[in-house]
Parts: sequence; C-alpha cells; structure tokens
Amino acid sequence: MRDAVTPPLRVGLVGPLPPPSGGMANQTLQLAALLRGEGIEVETVQVNAPYRPAWAGRIRGIRAAVRLLPYLTGLWRTAGRVQVFHVMANSGWSWHLFAAPAIWIARLRGTPVVINYRGGEAETFLRRAQGWVRPSLARADAVIVPSGFLQQVFGRFGFAAQVVPNIVNLERFSVAPPKPGRTGLRLLVARNLEPIYDNATAVRALALVHAHDPAATLVIAGSGPLRAELEELVAELGLGHAVAFTGRVDNAGMAALYREADVVLNCSLVDNMPNSVLESLACGVPVVSTDVGGVPYLVEHGRTALLVPPGAPRAMADAVRRLAVEPSLAASLREAGLRQVQQYTWASVRPCLLAVYEAVLAGRAVTPVSQP
Repeated sequence: MRDAVTPPLRVGLVGPLPPPSGGMANQTLQLAALLRGEGIEVETVQVNAPYRPAWAGRIRGIRAAVRLLPYLTGLWRTAGRVQVFHVMANSGWSWHLFAAPAIWIARLRGTPVVINYRGGEAETFLRRAQGWVRPSLARADAVIVPSGFLQQVFGRFGFAAQVVPNIVNLERFSVAPPKPGRTGLRLLVARNLEPIYDNATAVRALALVHAHDPAATLVIAGSGPLRAELEELVAELGLGHAVAFTGRVDNAGMAALYREADVVLNCSLVDNMPNSVLESLACGVPVVSTDVGGVPYLVEHGRTALLVPPGAPRAMADAVRRLAVEPSLAASLREAGLRQVQQYTWASVRPCLLAVYEAVLAGRAVTPVSQP
C-alpha cells in the first residue's frame, strides 16, 4: 500500500493530544507516530492546546475564544502545507468548534479532508443537529469510523462511512506472566469519571462481590467531575479500604495497571469502540462490559467478553463471580480476546487507512452524503 503513495505524503492531523490521556487523544498521538514511521510527514493541529496566557483558561466567558483563534490560524497555515487533512471528530460542541471549521478551511484551501468520526453519542447528536452537520460533511472527501456500529448509525442518516478501526499497540499492551498465590480479585475500571461511564455501577458491583470475596479490590483509573461523588459512595458502602482512585494515568501507566488486574469492568451507558476494552484484551485480562452502543460489535458475549445490561450492578457482580468460579471460562475469554485483538494492530489497519488517503488524493472519493 505504501508504495502506491507518492512520497513524501504530507498529512495534517487535527485532534486532541495528551494531556489529558483520553481515548481520542491517545489515538491521535499514536497515529501521528505510526504515520511518521511510514515515512509520512505529519503536522499536528491540536484542538486542546494549552491556554496562553494560562489564566485565560479559568475564565469561562473568554477561554473558548482564546483557544479558538490560534486554532483557526493553525488550521489555515497547515492546510496550505499538507496534502490531506485527517480530522479526529466527535459529537456536540467538539464538532461545531473544531471539526466543522477544519473542513471549511481545508475546503477553502483546496485540501482534501478525511473525517475520522468517533463517539458513542453520534446518533443523538446527528438526530438533533443534522441540519448543521450535513453541510459540513458534504464538503468532506471521506468519512471513516472505527466500528460497524457507527457505520450503521451514519447510514441511518444517509451518510456513508468506511470502517477503519482503532489501533492497539501490542508492544505496550501485552500479557503479563501469571502471579500465583494472590488473594482477592483485582478489578479495574479505565474510564474517566463522567456520567456516561457510570463508574458508580462498578463500585456497587464491588460491594456485591465482597459478599463472596472480602479481599476483592477495585482500581478506578481516570479523572473527571464525579470523583468527589464517587468517593462519597465508596465511603457510604464502607469500601474505603478496597477502592483506589489513581487520577489521570498515561498509556505506559495504564499498561501496568491492566497487567495487575484480574478483570476489567466497563460500565458505560453510551459507547462506541472503547480503547480500554481493546487494551484489556491485548493484556489478556477478561472483560465484563455493558452491552451498549458499539461494544457488541467489538466483543462477543461468552466468547471474548461477558456482557451485561447497563446500570445493573448485580448483573455485573454476577459476571465477575462467574469468572472467579469458572477459571476455564476466564481462560477461554483470554485466548479468544488475544486472537481478536490482532485485527486492531497497525499492520492490519494500515492498508485500510492508506487506501482512504490514496482515494481522496486521486479524487476517487465521492462525498458520502445523501440530499434531503
């Protein structure tokens, strides 16, 4: 595939970068490094650049403008230097403030645009705002999404999209040797402390697991506005000795946390293609997840993970207990997960992505939007 691209290809990669270490930010950072490893020149335009001056970020009325003006300037300059824009896009204000301007500016400068849309709330957003979204998407040269779930969502609104999966680094996220003699299940949550990730269900599930395994523990790796509320719940349930909040953790730190875990819990109420699930599979850690959004497109109940309804601590606790008392099931999930995750390596995803770049550069991509 690379031989078909005239070197050096120049890509403008638009998206968030760590810190903080979120799913999209980590994917943007990783993709930039992988593309550079292919000999592609990558210029990043960061949507979450630090506020300058720093105090401006503390003033609600002006902080958007303080960040937006340098961002728009960066888009204009970069669009004049690169051959294609790759825009990491999400729902809500993230679309309106960052993705849509990138499309219009690139269009003005004659630069092809690939929209890489993510986020489990796409259906709600498109239903509410398609009148605003459609004109911008009509000016994109290609739309790619990381899952069949989002492909179907876009299709329901008349938008054609190609699947280019998320990428997991199997050198960083790898299986740890067994640790014999450990007592107590070690549970891990690797989602930010926000309402859509429902970390309270993980805490309540731990309380139920404690009835059978008083030594069980839970690590909650992430940051967000609900930390104080979750800490209150932990205290209310008498779990202060069993729950640890790590705050923000970078990719390297997360790999170590996965390898210490016996089970990873994903309690999200809305989801697309959670990197935490992919990373858990890569580390050989069984996953218990809610069956929302794109999760059933990523893992299969009883084969690569155990899936439960959202907002159901009892069902989640029962699934955890099942893994504890059925080691053969846990082993089969680990083995199947390790096989499954191979399709999310750079070697597997690279041909799909480079083919999209080649198509838009050759002018073969047709705007994937039906007219109302």
